[in-house]
Amino acid sequence: MRSMQIKKETVSIFVQNQANVLTRVVSLFGRRGYNIDSLTVSATNDPEVSRITIVFNVTDTSLQQIITQTEKLEVVKEVFVLETDNSVYRELLLVKVATNAQNRSQIKEIVDIYRGKIISLSRESMIIELTGNSDKIDSILKVLSDHEIIDISRTGITGMSRGTN
Repeated sequence: MRSMQIKKETVSIFVQNQANVLTRVVSLFGRRGYNIDSLTVSATNDPEVSRITIVFNVTDTSLQQIITQTEKLEVVKEVFVLETDNSVYRELLLVKVATNAQNRSQIKEIVDIYRGKIISLSRESMIIELTGNSDKIDSILKVLSDHEIIDISRTGITGMSRGTN
């Protein structure tokens, strides 16, 4: 018997690189009642193919159903689950933090600990860039919450399976 436990899954979908493909794929998920937690679209090494990475909550049974339904779309070339143990996930964060002469060096120390970069600096603020898994992104945001965060932009998760497959 399959598990009815809900878990977070990451699915990678290779699609034809053409107009309205993203709308078709995302609307399929929406019509089936899935809330998308993260969505990224990117180019691949083939200019005619794009990669859509979707993170959502699902049961094992529902996962197989949504994969089967997604594969039926004529614009879809391949669908596969990115298994946690055999994949690499990354996310990009840009965060703007209010700074002054008193807290600037403390914020820089935090950025250095997390191996981030300060990509813009003014007297009143700095913009920090950080790439990593979602836990790392969440962690730096928690630490920076002791300071005034002005703005946040997160890309969402993108991923790739390890090895040659």
